[in-house]
Amino acid sequence: MNALADLLQRPPAEQIQQGYAHTAREIAQQPDTWLETARAAVAARATLRELLRAADVRPGGTGQIVLTGSGSSLYVAECVAMALQQTMQTPARAVSSGQMLTHLDGCLPLDRPGLCISLARSGDSPESAAVLDQVLASRPLVQHLILSCNGAGRLATRYAGRSGVVRLILDDRTCDRSLVMTSSFTNMVIAALVLASVDDPSSYLAQVDQIASVARSLLDRSGLLAEAANGSFKSAVFLGSGSRLGAAREAALKMLEMTAGRVAASADTFLGLRHGPMSGVHDDTLVVCFLASDPITRSYELDLIRELNRKGLGARLIVGDDVPTDIVRPEDILVDCRGLARAGDDLATVTDVIAGQLLALFRCLAMGLRPDAPSTANVINRVVEDFALYHRHDLQPDAGA
Repeated sequence: MNALADLLQRPPAEQIQQGYAHTAREIAQQPDTWLETARAAVAARATLRELLRAADVRPGGTGQIVLTGSGSSLYVAECVAMALQQTMQTPARAVSSGQMLTHLDGCLPLDRPGLCISLARSGDSPESAAVLDQVLASRPLVQHLILSCNGAGRLATRYAGRSGVVRLILDDRTCDRSLVMTSSFTNMVIAALVLASVDDPSSYLAQVDQIASVARSLLDRSGLLAEAANGSFKSAVFLGSGSRLGAAREAALKMLEMTAGRVAASADTFLGLRHGPMSGVHDDTLVVCFLASDPITRSYELDLIRELNRKGLGARLIVGDDVPTDIVRPEDILVDCRGLARAGDDLATVTDVIAGQLLALFRCLAMGLRPDAPSTANVINRVVEDFALYHRHDLQPDAGA
């Protein structure tokens, strides 16, 4: 059953009154927007190829890639970094914009080439431009890629025409109007992954087409996520390995944001759960398992699920392709995503995130909250409020003090 389509078929006035009009539409549109994003990214490949050359981050180069963002944008970076490092054979890591702002020397070496990728839905968060300004001023050998969904944002407009800075601005449809990031998240993942395929665009486009097909099937069966969302759980743990840990973090954040913190949500790797966090898995915990297709990774993950089953810990929502029937108990919910293995585990991050978005959306509605603006006391906002920015040279004590 397509529970999401049922929501979107209701009168617009009812959607607005119940506060889900933006969120539901932005979740539903994702597969179509991925194809548009992929084509736009491929069209920019000549510019991107030159950027990679200037940053010296091709195989055998001396540069490194740092992907940076805040909140969900950081989790975009975590979904992409390992894939870029493995494919491009150059160091790549995700670092939060806050860490870059306060500890730049520990995040980006001096006097070395590299590529700094700034990820942002709006590009208007205070630290986004502040970090870019800081790196431009102190790391002249570093090249920059701005990847944003808002052509009118600070990141998109302030650095237009700046030497060493390339902007890849996605279609306005991806700049979510809802408080929570949905389309913007997955489209930035799709766009960033083109860097690993600038010399093989046809393969990249084929993979995006495959993952879009899987996502449409997932959306068509969104009733499974609605069923899971109506469970009696009070907390949720999201598990993912490799790049899919970034997806697990984002899915946990969606649950936290859309329930206004009323459902405690966390994320971990399957192997990491054993090292203490398993103590937080109780009868009223939903354990969401993003199951890998890679056989070695999956072997470790299945062992962990069997251990949870043996110990009787938590309810289970399992998302994956060709899931072994012996790990699925009668009380568990299985979302079998046929074709996911052909897309690969790195691209599977975007379908994992859609599952997390749907789970959070339906839980939010079940709790009587409004998905477009679930923070009833305005604790969080669509764009982080401005805050003071500090510069080290302004805070040095007087020499004679």
